[in-house]
Amino acid sequence: MTASLWRTSRFAIDLARPQVMGIVNVTPDSFSDGGAHASTGAALRHCIQLLEEGADILDIGGESTRPGSPAVPLDEELARVVPVVREAARLGVPVSVDTYKPEVMRAVLDAGADIVNDIWALRRPGAVEVVASHPACGVCLMHMHRDPQTMQMAPMSGDVVPVVREFLEERTAALTERGVAPERIVLDPGVGFGKTVEQNFALLARQGELLMSGRPLLAGWSRKSSLGAVTGIDAAGERMVPSVAAAVLAADRGAAIVRVHDVRETVAALAVWRAMKQEHRGKDSRQ
Repeated sequence: MTASLWRTSRFAIDLARPQVMGIVNVTPDSFSDGGAHASTGAALRHCIQLLEEGADILDIGGESTRPGSPAVPLDEELARVVPVVREAARLGVPVSVDTYKPEVMRAVLDAGADIVNDIWALRRPGAVEVVASHPACGVCLMHMHRDPQTMQMAPMSGDVVPVVREFLEERTAALTERGVAPERIVLDPGVGFGKTVEQNFALLARQGELLMSGRPLLAGWSRKSSLGAVTGIDAAGERMVPSVAAAVLAADRGAAIVRVHDVRETVAALAVWRAMKQEHRGKDSRQ
């Protein structure tokens, strides 16, 4: 049975219903929004907008991880992210930071962040130590093949579902062995990170296999190129409808958190899905 609670620095997040994590890119080169929220003020306004649209969690990132994207120097990422986190932490919701640099993890946790969301699953030197030494922060461990610069040059081959599941279980064990409570850990299969279109959809179709470890799952389908491949929509910013569809499908298959750009639309779609599920359960109980 999958855990129904995600413990973080300040919040015990109830996963009884799928949580919507709103994306805040504090980057000038985001594949999705073209740097529209690159300044601290613009990023904070976007945080507030996402909360008004129904976001449950904010996910702030200062480095693009699109395929082929260059690494951002440490001091630049800190300058982008820390001021936004410090202000966002006052908004009364869980704040996640999308980073793989241990120095950034430490700085944002000190600034009030609740969650470390790491595409490298804490494999960079010093990352495990930062999370293990923190008394309560939440962490999201993601599967990534190779690195952002090379992951789509030579994607994975074969059946990726058992490989992803085994990797995430190994990373969970590495953390729990260091004393991190399991309820602090959420897993992300890493849609689009070194997988083919077919492999990404296999992860969705067989998502139940990834839930067998008992840890909650985060699904990040929003505006991904695989959605463009099957719909013919080339521009990432125009993939709202397939992104919402993928989020609902992921939730229906057990995802506890969906990480999205289009918060209002996703929240509305999940409300419809939830109403259907409630009526179905009600009918079963009446029979």
